[in-house]
Amino acid sequence: MNWQYLFRRAQWDRERCEEIEAYVQIETDDNIARGMPEAEARAAARRKLGNSTVVREEIYRMNTVAFLDTMVRDIRYGLRALRHNPMFTVVALLTLAIGIGANTAVFSVLNCVLLKPLHYPQPEELVALRQIAPGAAGLASFSEGLPLSPSMYFTYSEHNRTFQSLGVWIAGAASVTGLAEPEQVRIVAVSDGVLPALAVAPALGRWLAAADQIPGAPEPGSFSGRSNTVVLSYGYWQRRFGGDRSAIGRNITVDSFPREIVGVMPQGFRIVNADFELIVPVAFRRNQLPMAGFGFQGIARLKPGVGIKQANADLARLLPVWMDSWSNGPGTDSHFYENWRITPAIRPLKQEVVGSVSDVLWVVMATIGLVMLIACANVTNLLLVRAEVRRQELALRSALGAGTARIIGALLVESMTLGILGGVLAIGVAECGLRLLVAIGPANLPRLGEISIDPRSLGFTLLLSLFSGLFLGLIPALKYGGSGIALALRSAGRSASVSRERHRTRNLLVVAQVAMALVLLIGAGLMIRTFQALRTVDPGFTHAEHLQTMRISIPGSLVAEPQRVLRTQNDIADRLAAIPGVTSVGFASQMPMEGFEANWDSVSAEDQTPVGAIPPMRFFKNVSPGYFRTAGTRLLAGRELTWIDIYNQRPVVMVSANLARELWGSPSAGLGKRLREFTSMPWMEVVGVVQDVHENGVQKKAPETVYWPTLMANLYGPSPADAVRSVTFVIRSDRAGTQGFLNQVRQAVWQVNASLPVASSRTMQDIFDQSMTRTSFTLVMLGIAGAMALVLGIIGIYGVMAYAVSQRRREIGIRLALGAPQGEVRRMFMRYALSLTGIGVAIGLVAAASLTQLMNSLLFGIAAMDPVTYVAVPLVLLAAALTASYLPARRAAAVDPVETLKAE
Repeated sequence: MNWQYLFRRAQWDRERCEEIEAYVQIETDDNIARGMPEAEARAAARRKLGNSTVVREEIYRMNTVAFLDTMVRDIRYGLRALRHNPMFTVVALLTLAIGIGANTAVFSVLNCVLLKPLHYPQPEELVALRQIAPGAAGLASFSEGLPLSPSMYFTYSEHNRTFQSLGVWIAGAASVTGLAEPEQVRIVAVSDGVLPALAVAPALGRWLAAADQIPGAPEPGSFSGRSNTVVLSYGYWQRRFGGDRSAIGRNITVDSFPREIVGVMPQGFRIVNADFELIVPVAFRRNQLPMAGFGFQGIARLKPGVGIKQANADLARLLPVWMDSWSNGPGTDSHFYENWRITPAIRPLKQEVVGSVSDVLWVVMATIGLVMLIACANVTNLLLVRAEVRRQELALRSALGAGTARIIGALLVESMTLGILGGVLAIGVAECGLRLLVAIGPANLPRLGEISIDPRSLGFTLLLSLFSGLFLGLIPALKYGGSGIALALRSAGRSASVSRERHRTRNLLVVAQVAMALVLLIGAGLMIRTFQALRTVDPGFTHAEHLQTMRISIPGSLVAEPQRVLRTQNDIADRLAAIPGVTSVGFASQMPMEGFEANWDSVSAEDQTPVGAIPPMRFFKNVSPGYFRTAGTRLLAGRELTWIDIYNQRPVVMVSANLARELWGSPSAGLGKRLREFTSMPWMEVVGVVQDVHENGVQKKAPETVYWPTLMANLYGPSPADAVRSVTFVIRSDRAGTQGFLNQVRQAVWQVNASLPVASSRTMQDIFDQSMTRTSFTLVMLGIAGAMALVLGIIGIYGVMAYAVSQRRREIGIRLALGAPQGEVRRMFMRYALSLTGIGVAIGLVAAASLTQLMNSLLFGIAAMDPVTYVAVPLVLLAAALTASYLPARRAAAVDPVETLKAE
């Protein structure tokens, strides 16, 4: 077979004609040579050849594939037909491009986040080491599980039988000085085993080795010692060293301590879901580790053939070993943690990376899929109208010998051509939609920088285009390409009334559109109601737009003495308070919703914890004087902490209202009561009770919270006084967020210590909005889908009504001629539209009642069967249907009966 026959048929045909004529001429010459007259000789030659057209067709069939040839001709015919009907073509292509493009954009996100494997070798072997502790009362209120402690890491890594490599890591921040002005960078501290488990070779230099984990001088307030090596991220290497390969071996100053650069990781490398600028060794001081210190994330690579169930059993076997091998200090019971019922709950690393965002993405994908179905229903209605117009053409083709399969095939090829053209346009729509999705996506959307339209997305677009084309053409092809089409020749009279049967398919499509639009609008309505409910929750701070926050860390290598750390923080607060427009300043170990790991431990109440009982886990923060007043957190009883309290290390503490109610019945009853964290710690008197604060977002319960001072003994366990070195300052000012104000803030900090970087400068409004991105993203996407569905539904109703009016002009003319009022004719068509909409609404309500149950995890403060939403949305759709039907109904009422009857 020669493929050029499919595309150069005319040229090939001319060449065959020339060959046949040459053959005839040769036969004619031979006949003349035998003595025949020229005319008789030529006639004899042609009789010998036979029908030249049949010969050409036979030769063509022998040298080509009939199916492909037929399809190419149908495509050409379909393209000509689309070119001759530009209005239909533009509307159909735009509708398909929007529907397919929106689906491609969402699929690209879904593909990158959920479907693509992680960018590590053999990613299916990687697991996150998680564990639960159902016996640790209170832990579940602010933590999804029990992180690992350093002592657990050593036990697991040295005694396991199921892992190739195992390590722990923790994200944090550090100050870098000496390269430019001081800056705070994101770091990940890793133990030995993390980088070997991930198995990604560095782009330059080497990994951190076991020798890098040997601790040097102790780091205040941690289980680690200082090490002297660091690995850079690719981006930081490019930004600070211009991609200079000689950076390996050079020193940078991290937290006022020199570290040697030993490697650079490749572009795009992340440790699980953590972005970073620097990787440093965690360098545990093994001989000083307690059992506690549960703050590290674990990662491991399974041995070949080992499953998660076996790995869980292996770690469960090691928990008694851990309790037998480690202690929290003299006089403590190392088997105390048996009461926590710690249970390994390992899960695939990909599940750890994706987290809860998968629920949102699947909901968004489903809604955009419904929009695609509505778009297809709209275009199918257009094709039905077009096929109605072409009934005579199709009937003539049937009369000339075209079989039913041939006609149906031709109609399907035309519709699939339309689908593919729509898919080509959809790629541009998808690119724009993808930028929108990335811009408004949730803050915790993983692998954000990798999202793009890749070959898999293009393949999805092609499949969706072909499926859409098939779906579009199937109904018109079966309806108008069947055996009954021959009747069209006999029913072609101009005055024939249009039967109800000919409208039935279009009516069903409109009903389906309305039902799907209702489901999407109810989903959008539920998210709007959720957003409204979230906005009514008091987060525990006021006027977030006037609260400027910034993160400042004072490493032990820069300021060693805890009292000097506190004095430095106090001086910074005083300098900030002197800036024009500042009304108050405070600081805390973290602000609500900042996204840091929760600080927690067992906290005992003097009169509430029976002897031998296990005190529940409590969330805690360290706060400065003036912090609550600055944040706008209401003081319900007692007083705030004072600088005298902190400098003199008075045993005082503050608590949240929900903790006071749980322990003592009311906020005021908590005043004078006493708490402590460790048995060796003195009892701390409750001097103030503040309102509940939603630390993890307003959609989550406010945790019961203890507010310790920022300087106190036993800060990180039984120890002398120590200070919180990494704090978030909060400044109340009407100028918050302005560039001039931020410049003054930085200058105020550097006047106290020029080596301190100012990091994470943002307003509390930014932090609050970021905590709401999951809800707002879902709301925006469902809102867009609902709006598209509503518009497409209106267009569908309008199209059906307009076509019904055009087909029933004779009937309308007769009605008006017989005295029917124009208003009655108008109402007849509007009732028709309302009846279709009513049926669609009824079906949609039943479907929505089932499908919206899948959104329960996304809702807050309302039920999936929210009555307000289920009443308001149908009313909106009915109003939209009336609007869409009004113009065609008015046109029907304006029909001139005389002109209509004359035309008959």
